[in-house]
Amino acid sequence: MTRISIPMPNRLSRRAVLAGLGGLAATLMLPVPQARAISASAATALVDKVVKEINQVINSGRPEAQMIAQFETMLRRYADVPTIARSCLGPAAREVSSAQLAAYTDAFAGYVARKYGKRFREFLGSEIRVTGAKPYKDRYIVQTVFELRGQAPFDVDFLVTDRSGAMLFYEMVIEGVSMLATERAEIGAMLDAQRGDVSKLTAALRRAG
Repeated sequence: MTRISIPMPNRLSRRAVLAGLGGLAATLMLPVPQARAISASAATALVDKVVKEINQVINSGRPEAQMIAQFETMLRRYADVPTIARSCLGPAAREVSSAQLAAYTDAFAGYVARKYGKRFREFLGSEIRVTGAKPYKDRYIVQTVFELRGQAPFDVDFLVTDRSGAMLFYEMVIEGVSMLATERAEIGAMLDAQRGDVSKLTAALRRAG
């Protein structure tokens, strides 16, 4: 089975793994034309659910395959995977059929789950805490602290919106670094390797991670 491995900067390697829980993300700091009914308490409640489940998965001691499956379920439940996947694909998302886009999005979710879920054991004994929320345009930035055993804690912001019709997070920012932008660059490199063929990219994503 072919593995595609894209190196991450040393400074962010462990943090990028955790950021993949967001979905892996790529940045949609674009204004939304219509205001949404979203509140700080609702956005915080969503992220609180996310971090509690992440903590449970990390510290469950379950086999890797089960942890990855749980991770993928979490992504599909709490993250705006279609928006994240389209953003990572870039302009090519407008050039493919709806069936091709759906297949790519499904493969993207599985790829992200495998890529980051396989690293969960490195974070045994860690804890993630929600520390606050602040408005950003028509959405909220929910602030968390990741506390890893034997390392200094660091801040991770979840961006939450209901622009898709449901309240979901679509981006994570780790100490100022957008993981959505990072994933966009990585998917772009993979697409280039497939000479711009999204169907081949989809097949590669199903093998990768």
